[in-house]
Amino acid sequence: MPIARSELHFHDPFQLLIAVILSAQCTDKRINMITPALFEAFPTPDAMSKATPEEVFEYIKSVSYPNNKAKHLVGMAKMLVEDFGGVVPSDIDELQKLPGVGRKTANVIASVVFDQPAMAVDTHVFRVANRIGLTTNSKTPLATEKELVSHIPEEYIAIAHHWLILHGRYVCTSRKPNCNKCGISAYCKEFAKK
Repeated sequence: MPIARSELHFHDPFQLLIAVILSAQCTDKRINMITPALFEAFPTPDAMSKATPEEVFEYIKSVSYPNNKAKHLVGMAKMLVEDFGGVVPSDIDELQKLPGVGRKTANVIASVVFDQPAMAVDTHVFRVANRIGLTTNSKTPLATEKELVSHIPEEYIAIAHHWLILHGRYVCTSRKPNCNKCGISAYCKEFAKK
């Protein structure tokens, strides 16, 4: 993947945080369709913190779990304003204190915005890492993250997350991997079984 970066559209850390929270169990394509209007209506943490979940819901109702995500977004914005001076924190532990932010989301923000060596493990990374043999059948996202971080040089961790996601989306797909188009099939554990 020569251009390995997030496919979510954003202009600042707050926008990326919103987009990643919304992207859980939803496609980046769908998120990119709805976020322009949301970002325009709520351009800052302060603006979103003054909204109600019902107001936010109207902008995000086409995503998965819109009720919960609307509550998370308003709660996240309030906490950013009240506890972090309206600034998205760079620390993974601090990020995880925000409503709607789990370890994966915190790692995405840390790696994409703050260029930290953080490995976000989503369904694509989890599947691909196990399938191609980068991990030894890790059973949880955290175990996968720890194993990948132990094998990947620190300077490549942030971009490796995108390499694995994009490889899982476009080449090593869940139902029908495109092994004939794969540039790493010679190293792949599953391909070796064929």
